[in-house]
Amino acid sequence: MALKATIFKLELQVDNIDRHYYQAHQLTIARHPSENNERMFYRIIAFALNAHSALEFTKGISSADEPDLWRHADSGEIEQWIELGHPDEKRLRKACGRAQQVLIYSYQPRGGDVWWQQLSARTKNTNNLTIAKIIINNSQLIDKLIARQMQLNCTIQDDSIWLTNSTETLEISTQPFQ
Repeated sequence: MALKATIFKLELQVDNIDRHYYQAHQLTIARHPSENNERMFYRIIAFALNAHSALEFTKGISSADEPDLWRHADSGEIEQWIELGHPDEKRLRKACGRAQQVLIYSYQPRGGDVWWQQLSARTKNTNNLTIAKIIINNSQLIDKLIARQMQLNCTIQDDSIWLTNSTETLEISTQPFQ
């Protein structure tokens, strides 16, 4: 018998001062049995950074043909392809061929630098690819922010992100790979 995904409900208020985007989102997130709370939380951060009414979570880990999040145009074309981790070169090229914009967020500090050193020269001419690190200053707070029913406020300004529930605030930053 296969294990089922765990369902989380999230009310996410995004105040992105840099993009002048202020919107509340009612989200349902399915956490795959092989995914932990930390990785699911990084998906929430990726959503907040790119919040849009058409942005949606995909099957993610359980599908080899889909990213963690994506946004489609009304015509069906993929406008944004957003992935977490360290995809291989073949997957990156496929994503760049299918989507107008590809965003990769690395959340594993040690592995990310090695991965980028191996890949950077081969992706230099890819104009629709952006790769950044997500850095959490106090990752022990993640479990205090995660619940089956969540209400989070997210404020984004100058590459800094603050995620807050009623009792805790987590500071996060992004940094492009050099």
